[in-house]
Amino acid sequence: MPQFELKNNLLQVKINSFGAELCSVKSKENQLEYIWQADKTIWARYAPNLFPIVGKLKEGKYFYQGSEYQLPQHGFARDHEFTCVKQSHHQLVFELKSNSEFKKVYPFDFIFQIEYTLNDNVLDIAYHVSNSSSSEELLFSVGAHPAFNCPLSSTESFDDYELIFTDKNELVINALSDGLISSHTKQITLHENKLALSKDLFMNDALVFTNHQIDEVSLFSKKSKHGVKLTSVNWPYYGIWSKKDSEQFVCLEPWYGIADYENTNSDLSQKNGIIVLSPKQDFTCKFDITFF
Repeated sequence: MPQFELKNNLLQVKINSFGAELCSVKSKENQLEYIWQADKTIWARYAPNLFPIVGKLKEGKYFYQGSEYQLPQHGFARDHEFTCVKQSHHQLVFELKSNSEFKKVYPFDFIFQIEYTLNDNVLDIAYHVSNSSSSEELLFSVGAHPAFNCPLSSTESFDDYELIFTDKNELVINALSDGLISSHTKQITLHENKLALSKDLFMNDALVFTNHQIDEVSLFSKKSKHGVKLTSVNWPYYGIWSKKDSEQFVCLEPWYGIADYENTNSDLSQKNGIIVLSPKQDFTCKFDITFF
């Protein structure tokens, strides 16, 4: 698959055109690889982009204007080739457009662009969604799912890392039930804004946060002080996930959208977190990742 590169004196960044997926961020100084390398025996993705839904649909289906459609978890964008429409030494822009095949499962006109910009040790990522219809609304969700190596070096372990939540003393987690959002919640108390990683943390799937709880979270080693900080101000939902028993990576996931709730009626227009875009209108959201 075609691969594109951004680099400066600090970082070397690689992005696959397939899924417009970030697949490598390496330190120029020590060749430290920050991005999980999609080991197929564990989890075969790097940092998928989620569109036009985030999470799982109840029974894998939804209804819109009386018709039934099916979509896989997190939508289809992550499994299709994007076109690189802009390239410079510090920026890449990838694009995916609606077509007749997509309309069999998603009956909307859209242009979805993902913009990567490298500045020093920070990678800025922006999602641009345009409603290309002149008469119909566009209903969608969008989100990020980057996986970071954890531990970053062979001399460390998963337990040597912690999550640091800026300006937070406690958080509320929404429980998942077979990938759907349940009515059960759990409050967790942080110690000096920190949550230690452990094998047990992801025993019941992802940690899901609603109600704009997280603007910034860092994943850092307590030993080496290497890590990442992901800043996503005003994103309404968030997921933090690692595959059960893997202890090799952690995903930090800002979302504009969320999986179906258990009690959903599967009507897309009534889906929690769905964004409605008028004809010829645009939507943009941004986040950035700082590498240490």
